[in-house]
Amino acid sequence: MDIEQNAFFSLATVESNEFDFQPKTFDDYCGQTDLKKKLRIYAEAARMRNEPLDHVLLFGPPGLGKTTLATIMAHMMNVAIRVCSGPTLERTGDLVAILSGLGEKDILFIDEIHRIPSIVEEVLYTAMEQFYVDVIIGQGSGAKSIRIPLQPFTLIGATTKAGMISAPLRSRFGITERFDFYTPDELCEIVVQNARFVSVSIASDAAHTIASAARGTPRVAKKLFRRVRDVAQVENNNKITREVVTRAFSFLGVDQDGLMALDHRLLDIITNHFGGGPVGVETLASMIGEDVQTIEDVYEPFLLRQGLLEKTPRGRQIPRSVLAKRLSGQNSLFE
Repeated sequence: MDIEQNAFFSLATVESNEFDFQPKTFDDYCGQTDLKKKLRIYAEAARMRNEPLDHVLLFGPPGLGKTTLATIMAHMMNVAIRVCSGPTLERTGDLVAILSGLGEKDILFIDEIHRIPSIVEEVLYTAMEQFYVDVIIGQGSGAKSIRIPLQPFTLIGATTKAGMISAPLRSRFGITERFDFYTPDELCEIVVQNARFVSVSIASDAAHTIASAARGTPRVAKKLFRRVRDVAQVENNNKITREVVTRAFSFLGVDQDGLMALDHRLLDIITNHFGGGPVGVETLASMIGEDVQTIEDVYEPFLLRQGLLEKTPRGRQIPRSVLAKRLSGQNSLFE
């Protein structure tokens, strides 16, 4: 993203009830360039044939835009989209009611599809392949099976844990694509989009600072932008500069590398109490006051990805080069 370092982006007033910018087209959607190209071709080909799009499985870490991309695909194909979450589909009747309400070529988006109960998941098999569901009416010897035909539809499933999806369900998706983390330039573009959407001036170096601390995730970038905007509105006449970002980050407990207070606390405990490790994750969880699942799902992935933490058979440890920087008090562990 080629931006003059000290320029301020021009802004247009947008009236909307949304809190942040929501892309409506592939062109507005920042990042995931290769994935966008493929999905655009798949959707365009299906539209040209006047057929429903093949079933799609999208997987990757949370906050990367899977729901947004599904909505864009529905908009491109000019069909309705129904959004639900796997854990909410507790009974087969819940899923049957949703499926029977879909129109021709409509899209059903199921987030966290790996958390659908197995008995409900089995209803999807014939629905996805042959567009009908069998429903049992009654009990015992008087029970009857009724076949309910469905309109041809597209299922888009999203998951952060592709390995937890059963093989029979995975095999029924004709398109399977993975989301990657975003680059700082892509995140900077997202920050600028959000600033323009809410009519806030933002300096290019301020946008880059927010993007660099967003942990490769648009959801984090948007969250940081909203908090920086609060500071700018109260203290700097709705104008976001690098200094405003620095003050906001200090207020939030976020450093220039995107490390938050609990990240530093976790690293501090391993450094100061266990000499850099290794230490068991259960011990870390009890000392930090978080459950093991939260540490493994929320905090560890970023630390592991940045090389600040290692997993070993004996537990978690800090790499020697990073440990030396921490002991020397170096400000940035990435330098």
